[in-house]
Amino acid sequence: MTSTSTALEEKFPSFSSREHARTSHWGRFLKTLFFTASVVALSFNLGGAFAQDRVPVQAPPTPAIEAAKDVPYPGLLKLSVDATDLDRKIFQVRETIPVAKPGPMTILYPQWVPGGHSPRNDLDKLAGLVVTANGQTLPWTRDPVAVHAFHFDVPAGATEVQLSYQFLTPVKPDVGRVLVTPDMLNVQWLQLGFYPAGYYMRGIQIEPSVKLPEGWGFGTALEKAGTAGQVTTFKPTTFETLVDSPMFAGRYYKQVELDPGGPAPVRLNMVADKPEYLEFKPEQLQAHKNLVQQAYKLYGAHHYDHYDFLMALSDTLGGIGLEHHRSSENRVAPKYFTEWDKNFAGRDLLPHEFTHSWNGKFRRGSDLYTPTLNEPMRDSLMWVYEGQTQYWGYVLSSRSGLMTKQQTLDAIAATAALYDTRAGRNWRNVLDTTNDPIIANRKPASWTSWQRSEDYYSEGQLVWLDADTLIREKTGGKKSLDDFAKAFFGVDNGSYVPLTYDFDTVVQTLNGVVANDWATFLKTRIEGLSARAPLDGLTRGGYKLVYTDTPTEYFKGSETRGKTINLSYSLGITVGAAGVLSAVNWDTPAFKAGLTAGETLVAVNGVAYSDDLLKDAVKATAKAGAAPVELLIKDGDRYRTVKIDYTGGARYPRLERIEGTPARLDDILAARK
Repeated sequence: MTSTSTALEEKFPSFSSREHARTSHWGRFLKTLFFTASVVALSFNLGGAFAQDRVPVQAPPTPAIEAAKDVPYPGLLKLSVDATDLDRKIFQVRETIPVAKPGPMTILYPQWVPGGHSPRNDLDKLAGLVVTANGQTLPWTRDPVAVHAFHFDVPAGATEVQLSYQFLTPVKPDVGRVLVTPDMLNVQWLQLGFYPAGYYMRGIQIEPSVKLPEGWGFGTALEKAGTAGQVTTFKPTTFETLVDSPMFAGRYYKQVELDPGGPAPVRLNMVADKPEYLEFKPEQLQAHKNLVQQAYKLYGAHHYDHYDFLMALSDTLGGIGLEHHRSSENRVAPKYFTEWDKNFAGRDLLPHEFTHSWNGKFRRGSDLYTPTLNEPMRDSLMWVYEGQTQYWGYVLSSRSGLMTKQQTLDAIAATAALYDTRAGRNWRNVLDTTNDPIIANRKPASWTSWQRSEDYYSEGQLVWLDADTLIREKTGGKKSLDDFAKAFFGVDNGSYVPLTYDFDTVVQTLNGVVANDWATFLKTRIEGLSARAPLDGLTRGGYKLVYTDTPTEYFKGSETRGKTINLSYSLGITVGAAGVLSAVNWDTPAFKAGLTAGETLVAVNGVAYSDDLLKDAVKATAKAGAAPVELLIKDGDRYRTVKIDYTGGARYPRLERIEGTPARLDDILAARK
């Protein structure tokens, strides 16, 4: 091998010996560079072989949090909430937790939302957490797996730890449900308190208090201990009861008794955007009183020591319908009373949530019940919990007079039509939709008619109508689903300790009413697939689902309430504000024409869009030789013309009597004497 200097001299004759030292340096550099490159190349080659045998090293599991035990927690927790910051909508919270010994401690922020059937509590809105003991700030660490758990060390000599933090309620709807307005607020203790790990919630005693704006009234199922200025302190209760006992408070507040002298106080607590919205007529109040009596006649028992309806007449507070054992949270239209005849669509809300005191809170699926809110719930029996509650909500609306019989029939027609045309029932059964609160967390879907949603509610309602009319048919009208309700929900009068059940318990109770293969009946409808909804209950009830070119008053009221026009049963679309498509149903004429939710209707048959123009165009398709409906569509910054090949005219669902058959559905909806 020729030396580097020799090679340079041969190539460059002018290269002199006086440069030898410098070229020797470059020679060594080049040799080193060549050797290094060779080693790197070899390493890559060997590394490729070694990498195939390498095993990634996983970190050890995060230590498990102490399992909950059914023993009393030592001491009384105290939770205080300052809810007076209406401008910034911030709740300031302080909590004191007694401790028995020094060392590691874990506290839990509730994760699962009862009634929401999912792990969606608002941990993201918790901020500013500081933990102290004996005047010393304690560093805390969030658990990297169970992120609702917080760890810290209790110092020697400490008998309690203090927590201070803020709950940042949403300042606008796109952040979350609005809890605070200038005139009312909603305190949900579920969002505001921690509890120590290692204990059942029913074994943890806590004393809550709240500071409200000056002069505000409130309703809650908690029992008041006393008031000092703007601060109200409530009697100690269990953490389990606390998180199940929210509050509505407001500048304009009114409370009325719905069952004076009854077995337990039942109250209607109302807050409103304006004071005039709280004025009602005697017959309107009477319908709410009737609700209590009709529920007692249906269930034959009650499972609370008192019950408080919390009702917000508002379009500024976030919408809600949420059950609790001794109360319920309900937002209704601001003019719920003052435009009574216009606001009947959705008036089944209070009967639905009231029914949950029996169905869902007292009787509860055994796989749903958990002793803490940081253990997974399982929703497999939601078709009983919510499905039958949806059924009784409609029935009690009619029996109490909150809705007329005809309004209720029209509401049932709307439900029947929706699920009879839901394309997704071809691939997904009702039972699988009980997972939707966890899977979808109630987020909007692009193709609800195909994906399905929480269909165990209203398709479950149709299943229970089917069961009710079958019992009536088999017993010649001597028995009904009312008998199931008394046998299933009417036990242990006065107790509000949950009584769990499973599928077999439901079947056994039905068989106690009338013998039948109820297991197959239920499994076929809940676990099976079918192109059509279970509408046998309508037929046995003496009615059939039909479509006419005129919407019912209930259908129109639902459109007004939702601020949409619903052409689901003709073109297959629902149109929201400003002509924006809020839904396109799967495999309908609109779907086949290529329309998608979120697009905007700009023109109909060459004329600038309006709701009435679109309805008229759909109506005109019933005429012989009618041309397709032509729509100019805007999708972002692109426009296109779409022709929908449809010739059926306007189609709206309603129920029609089947002549010569027993009107069992009429009897179901009639008030009980």
